Amino acid sequence: MDTPSGLKDSISAWIKFSVQAPGEIPYNGIYYDPPEEEKYEFKHPRPEKPKSLRIYECHVGMSSTEPIINTYANFRDDVLPRIKRLGYNAVQIMAIQEHSYYASFGYHVTNFFAPSSRFGTPDDLKSLIDRAHELGLVVLMDIVHSHSSNNTLDGLNMFDGTDTCYFHSGSRGYHWMWDSRLFNYGHWEVLRYLLSNARWWLEEYKFDGFRFDGVTSMMYTHHGLSVAFTGNYNEYFGLETDVDAVVYLMLVNDLIHGLFPSAITIGEDVSGMPTFCIPVQDGGVGFDYRLHMAIADKWIEMLKKRDEDWKMGDITHTLTNRRWLEKCVAYAESHDQALVGDKTIAFWLMDKDMYDFMALDRPSTPMIDRGIALHKMIRLITMGLGGEGYLNFMGNEFGHPEWIDFPRGEQRLPDGSVISGNNFSYDKCRRRFDLGDAEYLRYRGMQEFDLSMQHLEETYGFMTSEHQFISRKDEGDRIIVFERGNLVFVFNFHWSNSYFDYKIGCNKPGKYKVVLDSDDPLFGGFSRIDHNAEYFTAEGWYDDRPRSFMVYAPARTSVVYALIEDEVKPSNFP
Repeated sequence: MDTPSGLKDSISAWIKFSVQAPGEIPYNGIYYDPPEEEKYEFKHPRPEKPKSLRIYECHVGMSSTEPIINTYANFRDDVLPRIKRLGYNAVQIMAIQEHSYYASFGYHVTNFFAPSSRFGTPDDLKSLIDRAHELGLVVLMDIVHSHSSNNTLDGLNMFDGTDTCYFHSGSRGYHWMWDSRLFNYGHWEVLRYLLSNARWWLEEYKFDGFRFDGVTSMMYTHHGLSVAFTGNYNEYFGLETDVDAVVYLMLVNDLIHGLFPSAITIGEDVSGMPTFCIPVQDGGVGFDYRLHMAIADKWIEMLKKRDEDWKMGDITHTLTNRRWLEKCVAYAESHDQALVGDKTIAFWLMDKDMYDFMALDRPSTPMIDRGIALHKMIRLITMGLGGEGYLNFMGNEFGHPEWIDFPRGEQRLPDGSVISGNNFSYDKCRRRFDLGDAEYLRYRGMQEFDLSMQHLEETYGFMTSEHQFISRKDEGDRIIVFERGNLVFVFNFHWSNSYFDYKIGCNKPGKYKVVLDSDDPLFGGFSRIDHNAEYFTAEGWYDDRPRSFMVYAPARTSVVYALIEDEVKPSNFP
């Protein structure tokens, strides 16, 4: 192209497929148009929109147990059946849009309309999505419309020879922390490009919705950096709000839901922007769900403290602190907490003991016992109180022992500093699913607990119940009791005290029984709860509830009780 700054060779902004030639660094655009007989034809309809959203967040490239870049085909055949078997009803796939830098985790997008060629062809991706639909799984795409790669040869940067074609000029068009370009959502061509992009993935590839990345960065000119949001409305509706970006989010949500009423949109927003999950026609931004990002931060904050310093009221406040009638997706940890430089919850809890004491034929340690017990409790209370949806990053369901470190070389930052690489190693860029499946390792019990959590939610639908009541948050006993739907959850976070004949309040009268027990030997517990016991309610107000019953609450356990007549098992659950 002949541009104001000279001749420029660039990939088309609308390219549908791009590949990296052997020995070359930039990607090349490919005219992808296979013969009709080779084009993939979808065979299965989209699944119905689930009422309770249970998301398995994953990355195709790092989904192999081997230190390689996995393929769409292998993911389709090996990982999708696992996700179904674990009881999730949605799969959220990261790093689909082409990105020339693998270690960016898919967030420095170069080609917005092209599926990543590292994992296979566009038709391979279609086959993956069709197989997910056959299994009844909703497929969500992690879409990046918040920023773009800095690359000029294979990306959008300097596309017409200026820095203003798709982006703001100068410092406003550059994200200093992410080292990427920022869109100008007030430009007609940018709106046309991004709106078309959202429609493209839904129509061409049959995705069922999106998780929009970096929405907080889009909505504010300060990008949410070094800002502590308190909930004061002045923080949302001031001169630092990027009105063009908010209008774009309204437009894209209106387009998505208008063309595909069953589509799901989730926004990654940490600010708590009001009306974020209110329909556009009612004056809202239009998302279906907001990611409840404060929960993961709270758990890391708690895990840095001694058990004696954990506050029950602090935990319940964080889990329930969300805007009225706006749905949230809760998670204890996502891919963010698993990246190198951070630590997963399992690693915070068990550290190097995970390498030596996870085999069942070896004695455990106090650190391992504490870690496994709290890992289960943290996940269950997050699902129980945190929102109307739940998300888990692949491998965290069994406490994956390693962090994620993408293959990378030495990197020089704009300020001149250098980040050392890992000699392009794939050793930490994989998922050891074999550990979760191994019957001789303690990881298996943690995975079985996760499956039972999903089964419990599928059976009782407690995440979407309108009834939620916290009846006890006892700082002395370290007990949390709450009702969600017709279930009663009892958590004992005390490190040593177990309580006999512990009185808990409840709403409905009748006979209760245990439907989930984190102390079950199947989950690596100590079998202190009698699963055949029946619990009868007594009339009389207790903890602001009209009735109560007596339970045994062992140290570091979570037990869920249900009315016996409510016990219904769906036939379609694996």
